Amino acid sequence: MADPYTPTSVGTEPSMLPSLRWDEPPEGPVLVLLDQTRLPVEEEEYVCTDVPALVRAIRMLAVRGAPLLGIAGAYGVALAAVRGYDVEDAAEILAQARPTAVNLGYGVRRARDAYRAAAEKGADLDQAAAAALAEARRLHREDAEASARMAAFGLTLLDELLPGGNHRILTHCNTGALVSGGEGTAFAVALSAHRAGRLRRLWVDETRPLLQGARLTAYEAARNGMAYTLLTDNAAGSLFAAGEVDAVLVGADRIAADGSVANKVGSYPLAVLAKYHRVPFVVVAPTTTIDPDTPDGASIEVEQRPGQEVTELTAPQMAVAGVETGSGSGMPVAPLGTQAYNPAFDITPAELVTAIVTEYGALSPVTGDGIAELCARSRQVTMR
Repeated sequence: MADPYTPTSVGTEPSMLPSLRWDEPPEGPVLVLLDQTRLPVEEEEYVCTDVPALVRAIRMLAVRGAPLLGIAGAYGVALAAVRGYDVEDAAEILAQARPTAVNLGYGVRRARDAYRAAAEKGADLDQAAAAALAEARRLHREDAEASARMAAFGLTLLDELLPGGNHRILTHCNTGALVSGGEGTAFAVALSAHRAGRLRRLWVDETRPLLQGARLTAYEAARNGMAYTLLTDNAAGSLFAAGEVDAVLVGADRIAADGSVANKVGSYPLAVLAKYHRVPFVVVAPTTTIDPDTPDGASIEVEQRPGQEVTELTAPQMAVAGVETGSGSGMPVAPLGTQAYNPAFDITPAELVTAIVTEYGALSPVTGDGIAELCARSRQVTMR
């Protein structure tokens, strides 16, 4: 039977592929991903028939973005269960696929716990697998709903911080429909401003690693008819100095208990620039991205990417002019043997964050007590 819940498609055109979907062809259930490594040149799907295939997709960034990783993790557990693989083993492998994004482990645990609970109540393997799949679909719907609420709360906050509209927003990395069950996190706020006629310009950082802003955010902005301009990451300072930035909107891969935020590398320098130039620096993320078990920013494990992403020019996994290229097959731009420092994320301390926007509203100032209150509110809603 086909999945009754159809995830939100990328952009606004009906021809666009969904970022992630569950499918049940005659040969057996699969998880189908829009391969983000091939964007914007090609829109191709990556089909996962088992958990190792999904882990490969996660590690090569075919599927990425904190909320979507949580959804993918949940569907991955369901995939293992439906196909008769070891669910506990699959859950452990999936949860370790990327260390920084807390949502991945959260989604994995939700589906695994649903499977366990059904089994403990006497369900057979098929019924327990169905419970895991139902939980993955539930998480998918919840994330889409959270995305819509964050967009509304974020736009309200922008209008309070910047009366009169005509916003010039700088964003980093990719935080749209490609990372979410809905229209995204930070990008969804900018998109709401655009639809309300209050977005003057979206400044898009190209964003290392793998130029996710240039390849993905610009792609989504163009699809939605937004006024946008792409810039190199190190050009942001000149924009601030010229008074061309009214607010910075970013997402998050993990928020620690003290309000420290892990996001794509380059976010911390933006926060410092924003503080100096008295520009609001706003983080938009669902409460599932908050990790109360991580006490502070120093406790967040930061993923290190391969050095050749810096020492070579390469189009990641992208077919260019009919030639398939992959990691390590690019044109050298540094001497052979050059060591590269290539963290995927950096940590922004809470004192540099103007507000954190979640599906329950905006938190400002950002404090440990405020974070704890958000977590408690989230648990209360989940338990109902």
